[in-house]
Formats: sequence, structure tokens, C-alpha cells
Amino acid sequence: MEIFVVSKEEANNRIDSYLTKKKEGLSRVAVQRLMEEEKILVNGKKMKPSYKIHKSDEITVEEEKPKEIELKAQDIPIEIIYEDKDIIVVNKPKGMVVHPANGNPDGTLVNAIMAICKESLSGIGGEIRPGIVHRIDKDTSGILIVAKNDKAHINLSEQIKNHEVQKTYIAMVRGMVKENEATINMPIGRSTKDRKKMAVTKNGKEAITHFKVIERFSKHNCTLLEVRIETGRTHQIRVHLSQIGYPILGDMVYSNGKNEWGIRGTVFAC
Repeated sequence: MEIFVVSKEEANNRIDSYLTKKKEGLSRVAVQRLMEEEKILVNGKKMKPSYKIHKSDEITVEEEKPKEIELKAQDIPIEIIYEDKDIIVVNKPKGMVVHPANGNPDGTLVNAIMAICKESLSGIGGEIRPGIVHRIDKDTSGILIVAKNDKAHINLSEQIKNHEVQKTYIAMVRGMVKENEATINMPIGRSTKDRKKMAVTKNGKEAITHFKVIERFSKHNCTLLEVRIETGRTHQIRVHLSQIGYPILGDMVYSNGKNEWGIRGTVFAC
């Protein structure tokens, strides 16, 4: 259970708005449901989501227990780029989730890898993420390295942490990018308008993205970019490129899904 005490500066806000800002990943809809179920109380009493908080109000939030997910091997075709006794390198297709979670209990890359590697996967990633050292978004296709033992997992994690691994992406964006190459250095955090989205925010974490133009397509008003990231914030490339006015074609979240030419796999990690 989490307890929040309202300060003088925070008073007079709606409780649902207050809690979505205080607790990352909690949406207004979730707050309203939890309040109805009396899992969110104000000074020990049930209130409505429209309740305006007062100074010194004590708000308790009962944590929801995550649903248990049964992890199982599944015979899902996946392209193997390289494999040895320590690692396996695979090409994750667009539309595939990396590891199981609520809403995606199976059909993930982990389920496919388990069928290929059997018992040979690092356990450091936890029960749901065995061998997973790094991830890419569901709608991003590209190369992922999976650790087959703990030694390889630790070694790869250290290399990524020390920026010894270079992450390069190819993205097709809307608009004619003027610069041949540039760097975007804007902090990224949870959006205050939509808790399911990320955004450039003053109090976000440092996020650095480098890009250079591969080719411009003036007839279709779009540009093919090579993108490198120094940091690994959630949705970093999508947020940064949308912020400077060049959203990724077909991105349903940060570019309204506009994609007149039906281009598929508009982001590729390599």
C-alpha cells in the first residue's frame, strides 16, 4: 500500500489528476476504477474521482497484484542471425512483443526463444524475461541479442551500460528533413496529458538521439534516416522525431498513424 499526503501547493486538484501525476503508469480510468472498488481512500473514506483534495489529506492506494503469467515455449518461426554457446541473435518482426506481460501473455519473442534454446537461457532477466538484455518496441522490427547464460548476460549488460554497444536504427519519417545530420537532446518522461504516452518534459530523464539523412523522397514528402541513441528511454526515437516535426510514418501513437503509402516496418533496429 502507498500513502500520499497532500501538500499546500497540491491542494484543490482533482484526486484522479493528482494521482496520475504522483504515480507513474496509473491512468485516470484506473484511478476511477480503484476508487469505485474502495482501493483508493481519502482519510480512510471512499470518495468520488471528482473530489478536490485538501492540504494534509492522506490518500492510500492499495497496490494491484499483477496477474500471474504462465511462461511456455511456443513453436513460433523466428529468423536466427547468429548463435553460439553464449548468445543468440534474432530478427524480431514488427508486431511481436519481446516478453510476456498483462495483455500479451504469450506469442512473444521469449516464447519463441524458449522453444529454440530449451533450458539454455540466462535467468538474470527474471522468470518472465529470461535472457533478455535489451528490448525494442512492439512495432519496431530489428536485431536483438539474447543471453544464453548468466555470464553472457552480465557481460552484455555492462557493455550496454558503458555505451560500448552502438544501437543503430533506420526510420522513415514524414517531411523533408533539412539538416544532413543533427543531435536531439531533450529530456523524456511520462506525458502529463496521457499517462500511456511519453513526451518531452522539463522533469524527464536525459535523452540523446543522433540522426543523419540517408535519402530524401521529395515526391512523397518523406525522409529515410539513420538514427543512433546514446540513451534508452521508452519510445525515445518516436518521441524525439515527432517533437521536432518529423514523426515516423505509420506510428499509431505519435503521428496519428498517417501513412498514405502503406509503408510497413518504418523503424528497423540493427
